[in-house]
This record gives sequence, C-alpha cells and structure tokens, in this order.
Amino acid sequence: MALFGSSGKHQAGIAKDAPEKKPFFRYWEIAFRKFWKIIDVNMLLAVGCLPLIGAFAVMYYFSENYAKIAFAIAAVLVILFAVCFGSVIAACTQILRNFTREKPMFLMNTFWNTFRSSFKQACPVGMIDLVMMVSVASSLYVYPKLIQGNGSAIYYILFVATLSIALAVTMMSFYAYLMIVSTDLKFGDMLKNSLALSFIALKKNFLTLLLAVLIMGGCALLTYLFPYIFVLWFFIPTGFVAFMIVFNCYPVIQKFVINPYYAQKGEVNPEILRMQSNGENLFEDRGGSELPPEEISADQNPKQGKNSGSHKNHSENHGNHRKKGKVIS
Repeated sequence: MALFGSSGKHQAGIAKDAPEKKPFFRYWEIAFRKFWKIIDVNMLLAVGCLPLIGAFAVMYYFSENYAKIAFAIAAVLVILFAVCFGSVIAACTQILRNFTREKPMFLMNTFWNTFRSSFKQACPVGMIDLVMMVSVASSLYVYPKLIQGNGSAIYYILFVATLSIALAVTMMSFYAYLMIVSTDLKFGDMLKNSLALSFIALKKNFLTLLLAVLIMGGCALLTYLFPYIFVLWFFIPTGFVAFMIVFNCYPVIQKFVINPYYAQKGEVNPEILRMQSNGENLFEDRGGSELPPEEISADQNPKQGKNSGSHKNHSENHGNHRKKGKVIS
C-alpha cells in the first residue's frame, strides 16, 4: 500500500512509456523538485498570518498606555486576518494542486488570481475553520478545569463532542478548499461533498491528519525546546504538510466528484486523457492527471489553435481550469 495519493504512469511532459512511479516516490520527487517553491508557499501562508501577529504585538506593547487605540487597531487586524484567511488558504491550495498535477504556472499570478476568484466561497470556509480552532483551544482550557472542579460526566461528553466536531470539520477542510479551486459547485453542494468525502475516504483522511499532527507537533515541540528556531516556521513545516494533504486528497475529488460529472455526460475527464491511472493510491483511492487546458482546447478544436492565444494566457494566469463536479448523493 502506497503512503501517498494517486499516481499515474506518466505526467504531462513525461514520455508515455516512462517507467511507472509509485505514489510515495512520486511525492518525494515532486517535493524535492519543488522544494523552494513549497517554501515560497509556506512564506505566503506566514504572510497571511501577519495581521494576527500584528494584533498580538499591538496589544502586548501598547495596551497598557493606549488601551483604546491598541484595542481598535488590534480588532481591525484580527478582522482583516479572519476575512482573508480562507482565500489565502485557497490560493495556496491552488498552487500546491498545480504542483501535484505537475502543471507549470506563475506562482504569484496564480496566487492573486485565485485569491480574488475564490474569495466568495473561501472566506466563509475560513471563518468556519477559525471558529473551530478557537472552540478547540477554549475547550482544551475550559473543560479540563470544569472536570477537575466537579467531575460531572456532562463535561466529558461536551469535551468529546467538541473534539469530534473539530475532527470532522478539519477533514472537511481537506476537501473544501480543493473543491473551491477545482470545481464550480455551489457553496452548499461543496460543503455537502466535503462532508461526504471526509467519511468516504475516512482511513486516508485519518492517516493524513495523523501525519500532519505528528509533523506539526514535532516542530512545535522542537520550537518549545529550542525557541531560537521559531523562524523556521516561516519557511518549512506548514507548506510541506499542506502539500501532503493536497497530494493525498485531490485524487479523491477526482474519483468521486470530477470523474462522475464527465461520466454522466458521456465524456472522459480531460485530466485522464493525458495519462492512464495505474498507480496505487493512498489507502486505495485513485485519480487521474490533467491535460493542460490549452492543449485540450487545441486538440478539441484545431481551427481555433491559432486564435486561442488570449484564452491560453487567461487559463495560465488563473492557473485554475475549473470543472463542474457531481454532488455526492
């Protein structure tokens, strides 16, 4: 059983008869090849957190002498962070999705175009994630004290329920941002699919989450023991964990959301026109790889090949060849 997600026999730009690569090795090959680009993604994620860091800094340094002004500035920075959080995650997800598909792009163009185009759906998803994180942090602090205080069984139940909901929301997030940048599903349908996929691929999701927690937890422990390495958080762990999540979860969306949509229309998903999916999947899910949008357009309508330059540039700049998706019933 492979450790990482779906792989095909050949990718765009790789000979059709090239030796098949196992998903585990393909993951590390891409990760090493895109090492500095993934660090760039990590830095984009870190920049997205700067308003929140700024809010804490303002309250820490100025709340004593300028309480009202400090609180107002901090509130504005927190709101800015909360509003932009989901779109930053979606934009970075689109970049990492392109890495997984081995599709060339201009990183910053892709980031900004996806940030704008995904804002309407990504913003509320980001809000949900932030509420979940605050709830979990509060639960970890409050419920143990309440349990220690009177030992009532109801607090155990509430604590477990909170953690269970947080677990479900986290696994839904694995798919929500990917579907935002991969499909044209309505917001409600996207959430419905995210919930369904969090259970359909439960084993994959759980192991992916476990790996993510172990990596991030290990980095947090090292930071606690050696505080001077805190600066590494701006460069390394988050981007590589996010890439692992995208690499593992996008094939599930291909299999259950994108491919069935084309099957209903009697068509073949353009992503599998380029390569045959013969590779093992993480925990048995499979997907395909994508033919670049400009090649699909040229192949399907050769007469437009010479006149499709603007369309090609539009697709390349957005880095986001969206497809319809099937609502999982």
